Amino acid sequence: MIHNIKLILEYNGKNYSGWQKQPGKRTIQSEVEAAIKDLTTEDVDLYASGRTDAGVHALGQVASFNTESKIEPDRLVLALNSKLPKDIVILKASYEDMDFHARFSARAKRYRYVIYKRRQRSVFMADMSYHIRYKLDVEKMKNEATAIVGKHDFTSFVSSGSSAKSNVREIYDITVEEDEDTIVIEICGNGFLYNMVRIIVGTLVDIGRGKIGMSMEEIIAAKDRNKAGHTAPPQGLFLKEVIY
Repeated sequence: MIHNIKLILEYNGKNYSGWQKQPGKRTIQSEVEAAIKDLTTEDVDLYASGRTDAGVHALGQVASFNTESKIEPDRLVLALNSKLPKDIVILKASYEDMDFHARFSARAKRYRYVIYKRRQRSVFMADMSYHIRYKLDVEKMKNEATAIVGKHDFTSFVSSGSSAKSNVREIYDITVEEDEDTIVIEICGNGFLYNMVRIIVGTLVDIGRGKIGMSMEEIIAAKDRNKAGHTAPPQGLFLKEVIY
């Protein structure tokens, strides 16, 4: 009997060339598939909700695969974690209907981006945040961020090399929260273009710094990548949740 297994994963992307398998490179997908083969002797195709780039982390990545193994999901979690490197953890496994697919069944994703704003760098946050020393107008960033909510053509916020047939996406909500040392930006939408979250964050940073005179609404309307801000670095980005 074939089972369709759903995995929820957490990983630190620092030492990996992203999710997707690539010849000669260490990736999350290749590590998890190798662990599954070691456990079940099966060569499986592991499908994720979406690719994460090199250096990007996940708090709740979702993947699915088919297997003939009879190992129960709870035992599967323990067994796989015993074989995976310490920077990849299976949080949960479950049986799903055969029509469930980690990518195609997803309805929305939520990303978190962490900016570390203490003047001196942190030895603990260096690989998990974007360190910014200069002053940011966080209230202005909050106000401008609201413009991306809704359905828009996000051509201004996609890197070259994107294979998307359409740049229209819908953003359900965005929050910008500040505490003593960090600014945390969370974005939820029905889909995201190549580097879209990182460009949105970079644009908000440039607006908060006073480097961009245009409003976020004007940047969206321009449909021109040159009007938006820089691409924020990967280490501050986390795939927080996939919604089905």
